[in-house]
Amino acid sequence: MKHTESQWPMHVSLKRIEKLVGRWTSVTWELDQILPATHDAPENSNIILLELHKDERGSYRINLDMDNAMLYIVCDELEDGTWVPAMLSADQNVAAGCLEGDTPVLNLPMPQAIACWIEAFITRHGEVEISAHRRKHVNRRKNQGPSTNHFSGSASQ
Repeated sequence: MKHTESQWPMHVSLKRIEKLVGRWTSVTWELDQILPATHDAPENSNIILLELHKDERGSYRINLDMDNAMLYIVCDELEDGTWVPAMLSADQNVAAGCLEGDTPVLNLPMPQAIACWIEAFITRHGEVEISAHRRKHVNRRKNQGPSTNHFSGSASQ
């Protein structure tokens, strides 16, 4: 399978790590391998589609501009505790949303080839203005806004 302008299929495999913590065994999951689907499939791997969306370009830009750009592997957790890779994303908001819903997420440093591919996607479809979602706040320099009446009443009398 070859990648396109907005989709890149990947072989993703995870490995189970058992650690002894005191007298108890703790189980964690880690990335074993991630390879483009043009390569032979590693044992126990799943083909997961890394798909880019135009409305997530701002998040991709923020990710790429960081010193440590990341990819996120969203997993399904089976009844026996096994994690199965289900989705790949370069959008940290997708990962955060999954974590908030108790869905397992692994992260890995973004390979340079994927970073270049995402950069080309952003360039092709245009940069998106990145704006912080801020609540209405007090303009403290002009003493205006909904929070300026903290001490109204008899405090100054």
